[in-house]
Amino acid sequence: MESVTPRSAVVFAYHQVGVRCLSALLAQGVDVRLVVTHQDNPNENVWWESVAELAGRAGIPVITPEDPNTPEVVEQIRTCEPDLFFSFYYRHMLKADLLSIPRQGAYNMHGSLLPHYRGRVPVNWAIVHGETQSGASLHRMEIKPDAGDLVDQQAVTILPNDTALDLFSKLVCAAETVLSRSLPGLMKDSFKATPMDLRAGSYFGGRRPEDGRVDWSRSAWQIHNLIRAVAPPYPGAFTHADGKKLLLMGSYWRNETGKGDNTRLYWEAGRCYADCADGKRIELTRLELDGEVLDESAFTQQFGKELKL
Repeated sequence: MESVTPRSAVVFAYHQVGVRCLSALLAQGVDVRLVVTHQDNPNENVWWESVAELAGRAGIPVITPEDPNTPEVVEQIRTCEPDLFFSFYYRHMLKADLLSIPRQGAYNMHGSLLPHYRGRVPVNWAIVHGETQSGASLHRMEIKPDAGDLVDQQAVTILPNDTALDLFSKLVCAAETVLSRSLPGLMKDSFKATPMDLRAGSYFGGRRPEDGRVDWSRSAWQIHNLIRAVAPPYPGAFTHADGKKLLLMGSYWRNETGKGDNTRLYWEAGRCYADCADGKRIELTRLELDGEVLDESAFTQQFGKELKL
């Protein structure tokens, strides 16, 4: 029996990856019949473009359900009669009733080189663990998260001083590349997917702002990785000093030896450093206290010449 050529889709999307991947679908002539996205949370630092605004410009209907798996939403999506589902950084899991709708499958874009870093916030976790490579992966959606057959992926390099935002920017481009490269095959239903070996990968859960607390018993490299993994626009790493929360909003790695045997913060030649437990040090490029940037003068006034940790 001749396969149906997929021409229509329902898109579940949010964040910058959602914007760029929806743009790629529209550029290649996919008939996007509905966009399912999220309402922005007023308590969240929204620093990305709006999927809903892009869909509005393209004349595509948009819904923002709190749960896309309710019978009412499932039926609304079913009436679209889509050939495909695409999920681009959409935050809700799609359950069996939804996944049974598209005639030629559902596909998700994930921000890692699957099967590594399955699960939540893979960008931040990759930086926390000091990885030198990540990527974007397009895979078939199943009930189990990030587990379906792999369609394509694109690797990117992580440099020693890249922040999570730096990596995310690279992955946005990688995701657009992967999708654009894969779409001709998906449209013709003429592509080969590779089964994912979950035993060779890893799975991680979400992160909370309190996970940014610095453990000064860790090595300088590990502390640097934490700082850059949660640097702005994320909430930032922090430590407590004299009963106050001191934010460590940026760091720079040179693989330098520290100046003493104790963990401490101090200034030298106009730069702030943290000597760490392994004898190495990192430069702290931005400190904040009580909502204000802490320069050398303010640091000295608050803590003296050095702050022991």
